[in-house]
Amino acid sequence: MKNATQDSALLNAIMDAAVDAMVISDAHGVILRANPAAGQMFGYEISEMLGQSVNMLMPQALGEGHDRFMSDYMLTGEKHIIDTGRDIKGQRKDGSVFPLHISVGETKATGAPMFVSIMHDLTYRHATQAALSRSQRLDAIGQMTAGIAHDFNNLLTVVIGNLELLDMRGPTDRQTPLIRDAMDAAELGADLTSRLMVFARKSNLKPVESDLRDLCKVALNLLKRTLGAAYRIRTDFAADLKPVMVDPVELKAALINLALNARDAMGQKGELLISLANVTIDDTYMAQETDIESGEYVRLSVSDNGKGMTPEAQNRAFEPFFTTRTDSGGTGLGLSMVYGFVRQSGGHITLYSELGHGTSFGLYFPVSGTCAAPDSDEACQQREDALPHGHGQVVLVVEDNPKVRQLAVDRIRKLGYHTEEAETGDAAFERLQAGLQVDILFSDLVMPGKLSGYELAAKVQTEFPSIKVLLTSGYASDVVTGKMQYSQSQDILHKPYHHADLAQRLQALLVAPSED
Repeated sequence: MKNATQDSALLNAIMDAAVDAMVISDAHGVILRANPAAGQMFGYEISEMLGQSVNMLMPQALGEGHDRFMSDYMLTGEKHIIDTGRDIKGQRKDGSVFPLHISVGETKATGAPMFVSIMHDLTYRHATQAALSRSQRLDAIGQMTAGIAHDFNNLLTVVIGNLELLDMRGPTDRQTPLIRDAMDAAELGADLTSRLMVFARKSNLKPVESDLRDLCKVALNLLKRTLGAAYRIRTDFAADLKPVMVDPVELKAALINLALNARDAMGQKGELLISLANVTIDDTYMAQETDIESGEYVRLSVSDNGKGMTPEAQNRAFEPFFTTRTDSGGTGLGLSMVYGFVRQSGGHITLYSELGHGTSFGLYFPVSGTCAAPDSDEACQQREDALPHGHGQVVLVVEDNPKVRQLAVDRIRKLGYHTEEAETGDAAFERLQAGLQVDILFSDLVMPGKLSGYELAAKVQTEFPSIKVLLTSGYASDVVTGKMQYSQSQDILHKPYHHADLAQRLQALLVAPSED
């Protein structure tokens, strides 16, 4: 009896400590045991899973296939999914489908077969692979573009040279206009190849140590005249901006390109915010969110309140010749040139956009005299231990982007909180009305459905006043969301944010206000 009790306690300890999800089921696929990681992964309380079919954790088609495989195995002993690992799709309680890796093993207890499934969420891995694939695709396009541009330049050299020789031989009045038209076309071709070389990161940059405030002020003087009075340009420049090594001409050209793109997206009128700030990427979460290495940067942000971009347009935005402005004669080279310039300068560019709400570009330039270098694991752990932690309080994370939501959930759990999830403000409010008990609402601002983050916060504060609220956004809130209802009553945690910022803001919500 004592050994059995010890074995049971040991099994419980192992399952509770396991990082990956573990589910034990019988020969009929009925769940007998599940660990906390499984509940978190699939969004269920453990009590909701016990006694139910494992098919509740997978899409319907996969569940039907699972039943067929298990039936065949019990009849024939032929292993298709036992004693092996494979990548499949899982389904959470909210209906969202996500990639996971599963390994299934068989054991016996009291003579009856049982199956142990160990599952690992592959959402991050797939997102990383997608980002790497996108970067490799752009690199491949850049290499191809550089080769084509080089060969095309050689051809243009011959064309222009022969046209000049013809012009020097005294052409007739009828021939002169033809030569001039051909020369103009050749010059346009030369200009096109030079822009392609910028994207391919083969242009001849002339970087100098610069204060981005001075460069932006010069570009903005030109932009104000170009855009006209219908477009309001606002600036937010940090006072203690650090110097960067950058080509002044290309920097101003990049800013003008982004501003003109924003004008087209805003239509007849709009508001543009140009901001500059020192940014330190010093934790693994922020580096993952921005997809850049740790280090010190100066970030140039260009945010508009235009029509926004579709997911497909965002995915292809930096490819040369991709454009959504076919009716206005767009070439599709503007953003690709900005991308190539920033990368050739040793920096990185990010894009955040929501249809109907605007777009924000972030250009990160390394601070002069520094290099990006990841922290040691020991230093990261020391900072993590020093952060304020929760004590099991429940945080409801509301975010429509699955990757961003999962990242927020991981961050918050690591800080000692329990989490619940919702894809939209509408779904979050429904869960609260159904009796979900939470301590903090952590919500994105812009989401599909009827309730924006502001509107959700207002309803929660009215109907559930004990729940604390923290909002977050990838936009400059005063530009994109200033016109949204309730926008003036909430403070915003701006994306990308540090792990420490999140920890401190959550802790501040839980601390009782001082009696002044």
